[in-house]
Amino acid sequence: MVDELEEKSGESINLQQYFDVIRRRHMFFLIPFFLGWLVVWSASWVLPSQYKSGTLILVEQPSMPKDYVTPNISDDLQARLASITQQILSRTNLLHIIKDVNLYAGQGGHVNEDELVERMRKDIDIELVKDVYQHITSFNIFFSARDPHVAQQVTGQLTNLFISENLELRQQKSEDTTKFLEQQLESARQNLAEQEEKVRVYKDQHLGELPSQLGSNVQILSGLQSQLQNEEDGLNSDRQQNAYLQSMLEQSRALQRAPKTENGTPLGIPALDEELEKLRAQLADLSSHYTDRHPDVRKLKDQIAKTEKMRDQALADLKAGATAASGSSNSPASMADSVDNADGPATVQLQGQLKANQIDMTNKEHEIAALKTKIDDYQRRLNEEPAREQQYADLTRNYEQSKADYDELLKKKNSSQMATSMELLQQGEHFQMIDPPSLPLKPDFPNRLKFCGIGLGVGIALGAGLAGATEFLDDRVYDEKALKALLPVNVISEIPAISGPDEERKQGRKLWVSWATAGVVFATVLLGSAISFFRG
Repeated sequence: MVDELEEKSGESINLQQYFDVIRRRHMFFLIPFFLGWLVVWSASWVLPSQYKSGTLILVEQPSMPKDYVTPNISDDLQARLASITQQILSRTNLLHIIKDVNLYAGQGGHVNEDELVERMRKDIDIELVKDVYQHITSFNIFFSARDPHVAQQVTGQLTNLFISENLELRQQKSEDTTKFLEQQLESARQNLAEQEEKVRVYKDQHLGELPSQLGSNVQILSGLQSQLQNEEDGLNSDRQQNAYLQSMLEQSRALQRAPKTENGTPLGIPALDEELEKLRAQLADLSSHYTDRHPDVRKLKDQIAKTEKMRDQALADLKAGATAASGSSNSPASMADSVDNADGPATVQLQGQLKANQIDMTNKEHEIAALKTKIDDYQRRLNEEPAREQQYADLTRNYEQSKADYDELLKKKNSSQMATSMELLQQGEHFQMIDPPSLPLKPDFPNRLKFCGIGLGVGIALGAGLAGATEFLDDRVYDEKALKALLPVNVISEIPAISGPDEERKQGRKLWVSWATAGVVFATVLLGSAISFFRG
């Protein structure tokens, strides 16, 4: 219980010491506090006012879906905004605005144009507005000036520059993209025409040797070989016929020169009979193996018919010649001379058949030579077909690639033209001003209420610092406890302080001045804060 009382007594003594310090050093606190606040607060009214005008620009998305028309401009809006900002903040554009609105006239004396441009760039502020996906949906444009109307006017001009520059930039880039694709398309068209010409020339040079004609070449070659076989078979048959006709011609001439029997029958008739017997025996042999429509059977029948006709004709000629010869001369010599000097009708017929046979053989030989030449040509085509196929594949590969490039560029060019038309009609992504530039009623800088609060902080810091420093540097003893601690012995008794009337009046005036000073200081601070709030 005694310890608790001692602790409470110690706390009351410490609080009393603080009150004593405040009572002694209040003037050292009030005056620096008031002066510090007054300097900062006054500075807020001395500094030139800056009014900030702002506007909100919405990034309007294209009205046409991207599935229908693909824009030519990339979707990196932040990079495009940075490019547009650099163009708008160029020296030429800013100087035009400065001269148009007579900006910074009489504000800072004589400065060059570069300094004015840099000053205006510092007065411009652009803030991006993003959604939860960090996509830019809109942005704010702010401009600060000493005149609120000038700030509003300049903000309006900057807004128009952003909107027009964005439209111009998108239209220009879209048109440049279309022109580039048109140039590439023309180059691709020329390349495609060159490839088509190469393919056409190759087809003309190797007509009949192309891979697509392989099947027809094989069929033609097969037909030519079959035709050659038929022609060779016909030639062999004609050669056999030629040999037969020559033998028959020799027999006919022999019959004409042969001696006659007593009844006028030539001795050569048995030879013809023997030939007929041989032919009939061959016919009987062939008929046992083949039908009557077989070529060899039909051919042998024709030979038998011709031989029989020749035998009959020879008999008739010889009889007619013998009758005519008996009227003029009966000697065998004269008969022989007449037979040698003139051929009979059968011999003449045989000679005509032999000549026709030889002509037919010559024609067949020429036809066989022509067929062999054609067969060699088609065989050469078939042999060269792998090389032609590789060459043609290389040409067609280049042609197909050129055609694919041309079709792709044509598709892109048409799409780019549609996107360019969309940009020219302002149907693409564009900037739309949501709110017109605001007319500021209060300055953005300096914020006088904020300056007032800063002044309070500065004044408190100065007052507390000065009061604390004077108390710390004062070595006088104001506390009984501290005085008792300095004495070597205990204090037996105390003499109370006795004040006279003059001293009491002096203490009263001092207390009144202190309260009056504190009241004036706090009233001034409150008044200044109110003025800053309502008019700052």
